[in-house]
Parts: sequence; structure tokens; C-alpha cells
Amino acid sequence: MKIRTIVFASMLSVGTLFAGTYNVDVSHSSVGFKVKHMMVSNVKGQFDTFSGSFEYDEKSQTLKALNGTVDANSINTQNAKRDGHLKSADFFDVAKYPSITLKLIKVKGDTATTELTLHGVTKNVEMEVELSGQTIQDPWGNTRTGLSLSGKINRKDFGLNWNKLIEAGGAMVGDEVKISIELEGILAK
Repeated sequence: MKIRTIVFASMLSVGTLFAGTYNVDVSHSSVGFKVKHMMVSNVKGQFDTFSGSFEYDEKSQTLKALNGTVDANSINTQNAKRDGHLKSADFFDVAKYPSITLKLIKVKGDTATTELTLHGVTKNVEMEVELSGQTIQDPWGNTRTGLSLSGKINRKDFGLNWNKLIEAGGAMVGDEVKISIELEGILAK
């Protein structure tokens, strides 16, 4: 009985050698988006303040969990007037909805099903996931790995409905928003 217990405990500890929780290194990560403007160009933006963690199993090279929070007030499109409008009740309404959250539901192949909460609305969003496929030791003794997530949403599905028609026809702001997330994580000790 003791041998069976020791073998079982050894198997559990070996499994934990390969899986780990990584805290997002914000200085080497980004949460960005782009959306059509007047149907002719893309406006890009990012959120400057965010945090999160993810669980990565090195042995199976699988993303097991992901949780992230974005400060909606940190939106940055390199234009203060536009950023002010995006923070207003016309769009993000940051006074009422200060946070955006993303949580991993499941991964199948290169597709991650996530739960996105934005503007008080929660919906599942399919995102393409690309894992670095490796872990490395940095010069300070930390274990690091990375991943990318990309997907798209219809902003109106989340209650972001403001728009204006332009004289040439069409809308001032496109409905489709492309999301791009780059994460580098440090293994929690």
C-alpha cells in the first residue's frame, strides 16, 4: 500500500514539474485593437494598464487557464480627444464599467474559447491562440514563456452602439473590432 502511495505521489509531482502558473509581465506584453475609421483606414489602440495570469503545461504544450483584467480608462489611441470620447458613455463608459475581463473557457487545437466581459456584457469569443512552445530561463533566474491571442468581435454585441453616418455613405466607426493580445509570463514562485 505504501509503495502505491509513493508511486502515485511521484506521478503527481512529475505532472506539476511541467505545468505552471505564469504572471503576465506587463512591460513585455500588450493588449491592442484596431477598428475601421470612415471605411478607409484602421485606427489602432491599446490599453496601457492590465494584469493577468495564465497556466501553461510545457509537457503537453497546452494553455490550461487564462485570466486577465484591463483598466478601460487606460485606453490609448495616441489622440487625447478621441480617447476622451472612447471613455465616455458613447463607448466604454469607464465611470460605470471600469474593467474589461477575459477568461479562458477551453482550448481546442489553435482555437481558444474565451469569456469576454466588456461594457457590462459577457459573451464567449473565439480567439486564435499561438503559444511560444518553450520556456526559457532569463538572466535573473526566472522561467518565462509567451503566447499570442487574436480574434474579433462586433462592438454592438457589447452595447457599444455609437456611430455617425458620413456624407459619402457608410459609418464613421466600423462594427468589427480586431483584438490582438501578446503576453509574456514569468513563472510564479
